Amino acid sequence: MDKLKALESFVSVATRGSLTAAANAEGVAPAIMGRRLDALEEKLGVKLLVRTTRRISLTHEGSAFLEDCQRVLADLANAEASVSAGGVKASGHLRITAPAGFGRRHVAPLVPRFRQLHADVTISLNLSDRVVDLAGEGYDCAVRVGDLPDSSLVSVRLADNRRLCVATPDYLKRHGTPVHPNDLIKFDCLTLSSDASQTRGWAFRVPADAPAHPGEVIHLKPGGPLDCSDGQVLHDWCLAGFGIAWRSTWEVESEIAAGRLVAVLEEFAAPPNGIYAVFPQRKHLPLRVRLWIDFLKHHYGQAEFWRQA
Repeated sequence: MDKLKALESFVSVATRGSLTAAANAEGVAPAIMGRRLDALEEKLGVKLLVRTTRRISLTHEGSAFLEDCQRVLADLANAEASVSAGGVKASGHLRITAPAGFGRRHVAPLVPRFRQLHADVTISLNLSDRVVDLAGEGYDCAVRVGDLPDSSLVSVRLADNRRLCVATPDYLKRHGTPVHPNDLIKFDCLTLSSDASQTRGWAFRVPADAPAHPGEVIHLKPGGPLDCSDGQVLHDWCLAGFGIAWRSTWEVESEIAAGRLVAVLEEFAAPPNGIYAVFPQRKHLPLRVRLWIDFLKHHYGQAEFWRQA
């Protein structure tokens, strides 16, 4: 318990930036807080805080140790809450990450709603298109779109995701509608530039009743006068009527439902990939993480969610 108290005192001082403020919050003298920190630094053999008469700042080691301490204390609080009298109750700090475009549209709006249900949970949301190292960077859960590489992570499939060719009704009225993927050569296709990740091109599946190669997935690299490395820009250009784009259903479902975009070549649509919740392997998954995953699965499992997003 002395070790736990030392960790709590360190976190309190580091987050409040003052020995006096931390001591007042706990109802002890500042000198007691100072002795706890001295003992902790002596035990660890490193300097965690730089203390002057005016301010307290974290050392590099202190910053890294603070994140670990906050995670340990949050997990402990969650464990205590889950077995306390009065039933199961989630608490602690939830760190989640998601791709930038998908996260802005389909994760960020759900975060405040989740916290309304679980007021004792605090949440940090990171939106990034890089593949975050969950365990190494201290994240509890990631939402990822697409096929997952083999890894030590655990994944839960939340929903299907397909890619469709879409265009505005006005563009199709002016230029006609392709009836076969090979027809795309005659249209303005809005594509990711060569430095983006879509290296295999657009995927299509030959219909099951086709006379040759039924069910086979083929890849084409259509061209056009416009390309961009940013998918959101392609999406905006498509909505503006500049051509045909190959976009995920999570991006265009609401526009299709509203009639702003029309799906073409649907009978050639490639098999769906997935939208996943991914988390590090743990013997006991924190309650807040389990509830977050269930919350996502509930919303993503409703067709209306994607149409209204």
